[in-house]
Amino acid sequence: MDIVPLIDYMQKFVELEPQEVEIIQKHTSLRNYLKGQFVVQQGDVCRHESFVVEGCLRTFYVDEKGQEHTVMFAIENWWTADLGSFLTQTPAHYNVQCLENTKVIQFSHTNLENLYLQVPKMERFFRIILQRAYVASERRLVRSYSLTAKERYLKFRQDYPLIEQRVPQYMIASYLGITKEFLSKIRNQLILEQ
Repeated sequence: MDIVPLIDYMQKFVELEPQEVEIIQKHTSLRNYLKGQFVVQQGDVCRHESFVVEGCLRTFYVDEKGQEHTVMFAIENWWTADLGSFLTQTPAHYNVQCLENTKVIQFSHTNLENLYLQVPKMERFFRIILQRAYVASERRLVRSYSLTAKERYLKFRQDYPLIEQRVPQYMIASYLGITKEFLSKIRNQLILEQ
């Protein structure tokens, strides 16, 4: 199994010895998903933390009225899961669905716990990743309260230029907390301003 993309990514944060890479490889699995497949569904327990090698995924929840609310996207070299469900092994609040054919490297909950014991650097690595995710989440929350819809869209385009071309506009609108019609209006306005 080729875990080179994962190891290359991890080496940006922690220095791994060859024997540690071997141990990591034994505790991971490679999984391919087709466009439309779910990595986890709302109500099921999230069994894996997934590193995206190829593809694009969306994390979202469906409210009691059947409305979908996009929480995040994940592309190459990003992580995806319902983290709360994965960490506590309780039912997921979110769906994680593939928007393209997708290849991921996965850690099961048990394997990750074993890795923390066998390769202590893994704990440091995941602490860094979780801290970065937490900071990004806080920034997004502040933006949702302090920026206009147009400003949020421009910030999204600036921060995630590779995502906009890969996902439907209604999903971006959902991520921004606006209707697809309002997003269309903003996009038309921006074209006129050019």
